Amino acid sequence: MTRLLKIFLVYVLLSPMQGIYAQDSGIDEDPILIRLKGRLISRGDSMPIPYANIVYPRNRTGTSSNAGGYFSIEMLNIDSLSVTAMGFKSRSIRIPHNFSETNVLTIYMQPVVYPIREVQVTGDKNRPNMEGIPVGKSTNIPQELRGDAFNEKPPVLAAFFNPLSYWQYYLSHKEKEKRRVREAVALQKNWEMHSRNYNKEMVKMLTGLNDEEADDFMVWFNSQNILPYTSTEYEVRASIREYFEVYKTEKNIR
Repeated sequence: MTRLLKIFLVYVLLSPMQGIYAQDSGIDEDPILIRLKGRLISRGDSMPIPYANIVYPRNRTGTSSNAGGYFSIEMLNIDSLSVTAMGFKSRSIRIPHNFSETNVLTIYMQPVVYPIREVQVTGDKNRPNMEGIPVGKSTNIPQELRGDAFNEKPPVLAAFFNPLSYWQYYLSHKEKEKRRVREAVALQKNWEMHSRNYNKEMVKMLTGLNDEEADDFMVWFNSQNILPYTSTEYEVRASIREYFEVYKTEKNIR
């Protein structure tokens, strides 16, 4: 009987502590709709990260950061965001339980470092005679990015006529890495073309806004997901003019 009494007393004493721990860990936190304002910063050089993709998985919406790395998005305070940026490792961001909408959440992204092969330089050698050697067909794909089997996704028939190369495309780690690099290079080229047509100077010229006002407009404009990366300069200008009128109406700007 005495042993049962001791066990009961220990349980009674530990129960309040378990309740306090549950409250501190945020398990009982109520979901609240908030307007998150954040800024993406490179952990390598502390520079802002522009034009990153921020995705809210709950309702499959998202936005992108502006030239200064700032973004804004509506979400529940208990959810997470998925952040991807060219040249950086992807991150899943969970909102701190003590976050206030009046603050700007700073998010640090880790740069991706691509290793470069070692180059050995030796002494002078006699150059071989290249006369009479046929020249192959030129290609725009750099040598280090060319696949050993297929540069593009192989057709199903290749599994029967060239099975080794077909399965190498899907199973080889080397081939998968090359495809990821090709996609990154293509995405970078698209962003470079996009940034020439869409930037703060272009917005200021078309709207008459100052630097701070242009930043606010670009955060709002980016959240609308209007422009694809391949938009022409004419499409960019027309969209900025059209949505600036919508922006002025929403913000009650004359």
